[in-house]
Amino acid sequence: MEFPISRRLFLGGVAVAGASSLLTGRSFAEGLPLPSSPVTLNVVDAAGNLALTQPIFDNYVAANPNLVSHITFNQAPSPELPGKIKAQQRAKRIDIDMVIIGTDALSAGLADDIWLHIDGLKDTGLPDFKDIYLEPAYRMLSLAKGCGVIVTYYPSGPLIGYMPKVTKVPTTAQELLDWTKENPHKFIYARPANSGPGRTFLMGLPYLLGDKDPKDPMNGWDKTWAYLKELHKNIEYYPAGTAAVMKEFGDGTRDMTVTTTGWDINPRALGVVPKEAKVGKLAGFHWVCDAHYLSIPKGVSDDKVAVLIDLMKFMLKPDQQAFTYDKGYFYPGPAVKNVPLEMAPKASQDVIAEFGRPEYADWIANNPIDLPLEPTALVAAFRRWDEQVAGG
Repeated sequence: MEFPISRRLFLGGVAVAGASSLLTGRSFAEGLPLPSSPVTLNVVDAAGNLALTQPIFDNYVAANPNLVSHITFNQAPSPELPGKIKAQQRAKRIDIDMVIIGTDALSAGLADDIWLHIDGLKDTGLPDFKDIYLEPAYRMLSLAKGCGVIVTYYPSGPLIGYMPKVTKVPTTAQELLDWTKENPHKFIYARPANSGPGRTFLMGLPYLLGDKDPKDPMNGWDKTWAYLKELHKNIEYYPAGTAAVMKEFGDGTRDMTVTTTGWDINPRALGVVPKEAKVGKLAGFHWVCDAHYLSIPKGVSDDKVAVLIDLMKFMLKPDQQAFTYDKGYFYPGPAVKNVPLEMAPKASQDVIAEFGRPEYADWIANNPIDLPLEPTALVAAFRRWDEQVAGG
């Protein structure tokens, strides 16, 4: 479960003009009836995404009182969510209407065939994704196999976060391993299956180490698995999530961790990690990008699906995407083109001005941006890490 450390949100007071396409009185998705009265939606966030999108949901409810009376929000651990939904589907009692998930829950849900195939709906009114998405975000859309819409995107990492007292800063993967040997228990990262920085580190290592096939964790990661097992000897334990990592990093228990752009900026902005904490990248660095997806479980009623599709369309508008800058948690955040920081609420602009890194623009522009693993490969990588690295 990837939640930012504070749930305080920028509500910014944006006026939302215009009514929903559903108010025209026509069904925009073939075979999907419009609701005869406003519906209540239950949204489960398993990615910590509400820190970025809560204002957008609020704006949609305010603009569409004929469609939505209320949205209930719940949180769930990412590894547990697919199983919970599958159990509801077996019982034919679905009470989750939409989920906000990362590639971890997306992948597990695809393996279990629990997501509605959104691409199979006709005349939805959704935009041409190739036209609106940033290029890496559009590539990431392929991971959803037609069963999700990307709402937020960032280049992610893997980066190295360290305290200023670290005098011998690693510049290569080998130097990082050597540093952990010299400073046992001072390096930490979280279980990849439940941590954005953890899984980004896992998927980024094959590039850093020059492994045979970065996209094949079972047959192409010989160097990566050997490295992780060696690194394991110098790590005290693996927290269940990134928030716990940042707490120990911030209070001085650990001196170094793996991080991402968002997990570098946001904890410093919130005071969990000292402002003076540093960030670096290792030789051979490739960004492994990340995204949050909106998916609908199979079994949700047609009238709710019609509203949810319209909600998705609303959330992709540039003026709404500007809210996703938030406090840098998923920096930059917007998945669509032409959403500069200047469009964000002033509070977001102030946070990025104070806690952002000037070097990020150069690093994003001048280093390769690669996709995460395909869903089945990602699940296999998680399982192998659990069994052979942490379990070993």
